[in-house]
Amino acid sequence: MKNISNVFWISFAILLIAVLFGVISPNRFEAMTSNIEGFVTSTFGWYYLILVSVIVFFCVFLIFSPIGNIRLGKVGEKPEYSKPTWFAMLFSAGMGIGLVFWGAAEPISHFAGSPPLAEPGTDAAFKDALRFTFFHWGIHAWAIYALVALSLAYFNFRKGAPGLISATLSPILGKYVNSKIATLIDVIAVTATVIGVATTLGFGATQINGGLAYLFGIPNNFIVQLIIIIIVTALFISSAWSGLSKGIKYLSNTNMILAVLLLGLVFILGPSLFILNLFTDTIGGYIQNIIGMSFRIAPLRTDQYREWIDNWTIFYWAWWISWSPFVGIFIARVSKGRTIREFLIGVLLLPTIVSFIWFAVFGTTAIDIQKTSGIDFSQLPTETVLFSIFSEMPISTLLSVLAIVLIAIFFITSADSATFVLSMQTAYGSLIPPNRIKLAWGIILAAMAAILLYSGGLQALQNALIIAALPFSFIMILMMLSLYKALNKEKKELGLTPRPKEQKGH
Repeated sequence: MKNISNVFWISFAILLIAVLFGVISPNRFEAMTSNIEGFVTSTFGWYYLILVSVIVFFCVFLIFSPIGNIRLGKVGEKPEYSKPTWFAMLFSAGMGIGLVFWGAAEPISHFAGSPPLAEPGTDAAFKDALRFTFFHWGIHAWAIYALVALSLAYFNFRKGAPGLISATLSPILGKYVNSKIATLIDVIAVTATVIGVATTLGFGATQINGGLAYLFGIPNNFIVQLIIIIIVTALFISSAWSGLSKGIKYLSNTNMILAVLLLGLVFILGPSLFILNLFTDTIGGYIQNIIGMSFRIAPLRTDQYREWIDNWTIFYWAWWISWSPFVGIFIARVSKGRTIREFLIGVLLLPTIVSFIWFAVFGTTAIDIQKTSGIDFSQLPTETVLFSIFSEMPISTLLSVLAIVLIAIFFITSADSATFVLSMQTAYGSLIPPNRIKLAWGIILAAMAAILLYSGGLQALQNALIIAALPFSFIMILMMLSLYKALNKEKKELGLTPRPKEQKGH
């Protein structure tokens, strides 16, 4: 047990208490998380908006600063992966259950359910639906991931520190980098990661259930979702046990093929020219309004207008923050040897563009079908929206089967990667964590997803996610300060000038 850190035992105890509370008293658990979530969003909404905007500005600053020439590795070290391979990995990181789950449902909700600005069902609501979806899944989301990934990659590959969140704070913590404070930081990171991943797994289970209910008439309830979670858990634990280079590599390649196939079919079968036109127009609206959307908090409103911001924008910022340790470690692992400028441009832009294309295709198709068919998809359960839209298209059964398989594989690969990352974080940063830790984290992830669904469905999932993200957001502020302090010091040591084109990368 020597290679299992105290972070594992403390995190395990906290999460075990949460699971037991949810099992013994699900109604009280849902009510408690709902109350805490309401307090967090109403009290700290402004904080989330400012923090995420500052992170975006920080990343952009580094791109244009001479600091951007510093490599994420030793001096002269070359990238570990070629650009096409690296791009493919970033694309894979940008895809997931979330895009499939919300690809049609979010634009539909913004258009007909509860629009952010315009009247439901209007042309203005149509344009706002895509613009705000782009906003939630765009630069801001990937800046959060980029900050955590950049900090981990810099201190791990450049400075030789272990791959732990606490290690990125060494310029601030100093001699306390191995103290109880560091343990607390890693516990917060692990706990936030488990809640974030469990939330996404809960989304995946409900949508797989929704698809099976549509195709085969299987009941859409918690028992079926629990069976789905158990089956998928057995699959991803088997994959994690075999190592990253085996099961997850094959599954990731399969993901890419199925995602491109599904995207291409929906584009061809949908209003193709309209999709291209609306995509172009929405990009312009997104760029034109990005600053206003970034700080939109509606201080003079206490009605549904402000509630929309809490339920969507604040929820998403919390979601990205809670996922950032997991995704950040993944991105850091594949980015060794790249300059900071190249890293940030790739991480901020490539997955963002992929997400924009995905939502433009699925969102435009969904809203167009709603307008022509007269069916109000916004009134359906979120997990069944995609399949209901497919039912109005040619080869609907094939599209639904593809979507279910894609969600299932995303489910497995996300949980597989998460078990590895969590195991690494609780085994002193080891790149080859023990299988027994992987098994433990696999079971914990499945249990958390199941209990959150049991205690209150998707609402309980969202509540827990927003709560878990708050403490880690404070750590992200420290990471930003720590990273800048270390980079600024190295910039002076290397004598970097404000003429990036003359630098070759240090």
